Amino acid sequence: MPSIQRLRRRPDFLAAASGRRYHTERMTAQGRVREPDEMRDGGPAEGIYLGFTITKRVGHATERNRIRRRLRGAVAAVGDDAPRGPADVVLVARRPALDAAFDTLVDDLRRALKAVTKPRGPKDTPEGRRGSPGAAAPGARPRTGAHVPRQPNPGKIKP
Repeated sequence: MPSIQRLRRRPDFLAAASGRRYHTERMTAQGRVREPDEMRDGGPAEGIYLGFTITKRVGHATERNRIRRRLRGAVAAVGDDAPRGPADVVLVARRPALDAAFDTLVDDLRRALKAVTKPRGPKDTPEGRRGSPGAAAPGARPRTGAHVPRQPNPGKIKP
């Protein structure tokens, strides 16, 4: 079974950002489930590809590098428990990841990977949606043209 590999190209990071999200105080996980026939680096893309984003707002370079090393360690600790499906995941670190307990980071990562790599259900596929993306739910009132403000009730006007 393939291990967790690195996400390297910007288009892959952007594609993951358009998928599901999972937020904790220490990080945000963004992920998408890949199509089964997707290729990566000249071969079939198998397993999870993981990338890190740690912005300058988090801290100076040594702090960002420390956070990156801690997250890599958490990924190594999760390794065998990670979902096996084909997915691209980006972890966006926040400042509290610097001082958080390592076990907390590992637990956050486990939950985040499960949340963003869930297989698509019938509601997530275009065939499962009813109408266009902006369509109203079944039984909802149809939308009319422009908004018409309500007129006050003449019997209850206060001076």
